[in-house]
Amino acid sequence: MTDLPPDTMTDGDAPATDIPATDSAPARPAKPVFPLPPVVERLTTQHGYPRLDDPAAGPWRGDDGTWVVFLPGHGKGNGETADVAVILPELVRTVRPALTPAVAGPAVERALLARTGMMSLPALVFLRGDTLLGTIARVRDWQDYLERIATILSGDAPAPTRLQ
Repeated sequence: MTDLPPDTMTDGDAPATDIPATDSAPARPAKPVFPLPPVVERLTTQHGYPRLDDPAAGPWRGDDGTWVVFLPGHGKGNGETADVAVILPELVRTVRPALTPAVAGPAVERALLARTGMMSLPALVFLRGDTLLGTIARVRDWQDYLERIATILSGDAPAPTRLQ
């Protein structure tokens, strides 16, 4: 074998690989999966927020209260995730009527993203019973959060939809 870069090697010099040779196009490399910041875990361990792992469970169903479910962006490595995780407990303490907070596990996050049509993460999803009240994506300034949440809770947000 020679010390040539891979793109200049001849067929006889190709480096050994565990991937079998095929006639099809080469596979795309897998996207990296990033861990969530530790502050997200603290929402469940220190603040006692439930972690929702079963998309079929939907603990907000049949509940007259308003739930706020944090979608942290599992595996995305978004720098805003830690910021929203720090802001969420402050919002829960401040907003009236009271919010019931939860953290979405990967499966619940995928299910809620599919149902809301959202693409931007991290996000807060507001639910009451089987009704999606609204969403807030990404980090916002404090006043913007308060105004958006007030609009969502007042029913002045775009038409709420029922979850399937």
